[in-house]
Amino acid sequence: MIAARLSAAGHRVALTARSADQLTEVAGKLSGPSLSLPADVTDPDATNSVFDKIEEAWGPVEVLVLNAGAAVAKPLTKVTDEEWQSQLELNLTAPFRAMRRAIPAMVERGWGRIVVIASTAGKIGEPNVGAYTASKHGAIGLVRTASAELARTGVTVNAVCPGYVDTPMTDGWVTRIAARTGKPEADIRQSLADKQPIRRLIAPDEVADAVELCVLSAAITGQAINVDGGTVQS
Repeated sequence: MIAARLSAAGHRVALTARSADQLTEVAGKLSGPSLSLPADVTDPDATNSVFDKIEEAWGPVEVLVLNAGAAVAKPLTKVTDEEWQSQLELNLTAPFRAMRRAIPAMVERGWGRIVVIASTAGKIGEPNVGAYTASKHGAIGLVRTASAELARTGVTVNAVCPGYVDTPMTDGWVTRIAARTGKPEADIRQSLADKQPIRRLIAPDEVADAVELCVLSAAITGQAINVDGGTVQS
């Protein structure tokens, strides 16, 4: 949805994910030019490779939206070292690498927009998502530091913090919780919706609204914008 929104606004959109098939599907729905660049962003060499291909085709990246993410849903004492590290790599280290690669060209041009899709889990603690919560707290801290460093350069850096969104990631979360607890998936999904005062899951286009605002405004920077139906008031 974010890619479609930016494409409709006139941006050329480069897409990256591990699944080439998913990239092809998304690219086929965009209204403007696109590049599909399969990559695993947790691979230290992948970021430079993706940026090199974009720059060769179109020049420096002007708008960077960092939306890769996943969650491990289990009690903290059950999280393995491998699961902990994988959450940090995907949700925190991969955005850091991409930001580090994009910022110099943005500063040189005097304009850039960076938006990290974080989570309300980056602002509060919830049971059974310790590794995810820690990584998202870190992502918001990264955004705040980068925005402070870049405040006078024309480059803005923000986080968008969704609550529970109606996406495949939430579907997977529901399935894992059901497997662990034995509760019906429909009941779990409803319980997630009920955590939000609006009593429903957030729609993907509502997250895209916040991303688009961050791209449009030069005065919004260093923020972690909640899109959560009023769950976290800040």
